[in-house]
Amino acid sequence: MELKSKLLSLSLLLAAGFSAQAEFKQFPDGSPVPAWFNDAHQPALNSLGKQYVVTEHGVVNDSTVIQTERIQAVIDLAAQNGGGVVVIPEGTFLSGSLFFKPSTHLHLLKGGKLKGSDAITHYEIVKTRLEGQTLDYFAALINADNCNGFTISGEGTIDGNGHRFYDEFWLRRKVNKKCTNLEALRPRMVYISNSKDVTVGGVRMVNSGFWTNHLYNCERVKYLGVTILAPTDGYPKGPSTDAIDMDVCNDVLISQCYMNVNDDGVCLKGGKGTYVDTIPGNGPVTNVIIDRCTFGKTNAGVTFGSEAWDCSNVIMKDCKFEDTYHVLLFKMRPDTPQQYRNVLIDGATGRVRTALEVQTWRQFFNKVERDPMPESGVDNVVFRNGHLECTRDFYRQGQGDFYTLKNFVFRDIWATDPAGGAFDTAGIQNCIIQNVIINDVKR
Repeated sequence: MELKSKLLSLSLLLAAGFSAQAEFKQFPDGSPVPAWFNDAHQPALNSLGKQYVVTEHGVVNDSTVIQTERIQAVIDLAAQNGGGVVVIPEGTFLSGSLFFKPSTHLHLLKGGKLKGSDAITHYEIVKTRLEGQTLDYFAALINADNCNGFTISGEGTIDGNGHRFYDEFWLRRKVNKKCTNLEALRPRMVYISNSKDVTVGGVRMVNSGFWTNHLYNCERVKYLGVTILAPTDGYPKGPSTDAIDMDVCNDVLISQCYMNVNDDGVCLKGGKGTYVDTIPGNGPVTNVIIDRCTFGKTNAGVTFGSEAWDCSNVIMKDCKFEDTYHVLLFKMRPDTPQQYRNVLIDGATGRVRTALEVQTWRQFFNKVERDPMPESGVDNVVFRNGHLECTRDFYRQGQGDFYTLKNFVFRDIWATDPAGGAFDTAGIQNCIIQNVIINDVKR
């Protein structure tokens, strides 16, 4: 079959990998992509200012000693001297919550590991953003607020040391099945807020106690060649260890990263609740490009999340999937007015449970009266050039009459579907299907 052969060749090309970055010219709404997105170079260590190697400032290479105060003193010294880069050399350095200052950076040399304490008492309680709200909660291992130009770089590892936190979460769930994330008392790995021109490149991030990367109110952020891992098999799995959460963020590039976590890969957030659009601090997520990433056993490559409400201009290009639950997932909340628009999935290949799902989400449901309730819906989604083995079904839509789906395009796709390949798009207004082959049957 000519199309199948063509798409199979495409998938083999993608599997072989190619280094040349696609040039992104236009977002799905027709607006131009800024040139900034087409520069995926990582900052060189010698471009980040004076180097402060922590072992030259009283920090010892000892994986058994908590050295939060000593490492923080190095960060503070760099800030006092006008900025610079805090360098983690070869070895393992144990710490609680650290707070980077404007003009400071973090670099981890090959063989260097910054490891988080597994005791929550070593993480400060601060005013922070979590699960679509502002509240007092534990700081992350690495925190950077109002740090324009902040970078995390190198070939080393940030280890969240999360196994005790995972144990506690699952034990709480056995006692209280409605236990929420916030009740389990565990830290995120990285929290970057109110910052522009942020780059995270090259590092390995493993075993975060909670969300791995949480970006809030940030603009022009790049994740380049980052590996993000948390346990997805056996016991204890890493609950809610989302790889990258974007919360009220604009202009984000995620390129050539690998993610295998026990929840969402890339997740869009911004607030929740019946009056979400009226609450200060909530906001949209716009202009996101996910380029040549590989997803392992994540819940989805990209999720329009349960704490999102206004998201648009999202491109996922030439990404691979290795037993991922979804390529694309929309979570629709009956208690929150949500508008998701202008989404392009181009060149998805590999093995997934379901390629695209629109899921009705009622976890921690709390609808209050609002008249009129703003409309919810998903508009202008293009899914094209896919070669996918689906282990459940290709497309799935949950029950619910509180949202509308319109203007979807499925084009040039080859997929297997053990559910029989019904591909029921009756719930989508103006759905175009062109050259879509499921179970060797053209739709």
